[in-house]
Amino acid sequence: MLQPTEAGIIFRPLTKGLDKENIFNPGLHIIAPWNKIIVYDMREQVLEEKLDILDKKGLSIEIDITLRFVPIKSNIGYLHENFSGDYIVRLINPIVRSSARKVFGRYEAEEIYSTKRAEVESSIIIETKSILESNNIVMKDLLIRSIKLPDQIRAAIDNKEEQRQVAEAMKYKLDKEKLEADRKIIEAEGIAAYNRIVNISLTDKILKQKGIDATVELAKSPNSKVVVVGSGKEGLPLILGGN
Repeated sequence: MLQPTEAGIIFRPLTKGLDKENIFNPGLHIIAPWNKIIVYDMREQVLEEKLDILDKKGLSIEIDITLRFVPIKSNIGYLHENFSGDYIVRLINPIVRSSARKVFGRYEAEEIYSTKRAEVESSIIIETKSILESNNIVMKDLLIRSIKLPDQIRAAIDNKEEQRQVAEAMKYKLDKEKLEADRKIIEAEGIAAYNRIVNISLTDKILKQKGIDATVELAKSPNSKVVVVGSGKEGLPLILGGN
């Protein structure tokens, strides 16, 4: 009797041996007593691995990996033929370890710990998935749960990262101050250019007219008493008296 989450293949020792092509689905099956149904669990399974591996420079790193997988139902006969039912120990464990060691060996610990963890994880997934599928296993997911470096190495990396952040903050401050200085220079150059244009455009006639306009406005003030036309410097009106 196969349960809802199980599938099976039959082994006939007196005739054909292992029948890899015909898969037994859940339910009751009647077979000859000398034959045997080999049962496979078709539920998604989880493997957790703790590995000690080396980085590109030979530094020891401890990692925890979780793998979720399921056998390909139509191919469990071939899976059994190659690994005799012990496919987790004989197939999945070695592949996960080999892929992890191969990928981690391409990177330095600092990269793995800080900037390239996602890239490392993606590379392990690609390599592991390809090998497992060629051996009749579907990989659902692979996750690096933790990466542990020796304390002194992790402290050095953390300190380096802290210094990098301080340097970036200082650069930002200097860039901001430079932008402000550039802005003031541009503003001063604009004012100077404006003054040059104004000075060029202010002829004697224009200055005299502006003086007349200003004198007329002052004459309108309640404090102005007497306006003498043509008596001032350059012939401008004079305003005499006032409260």
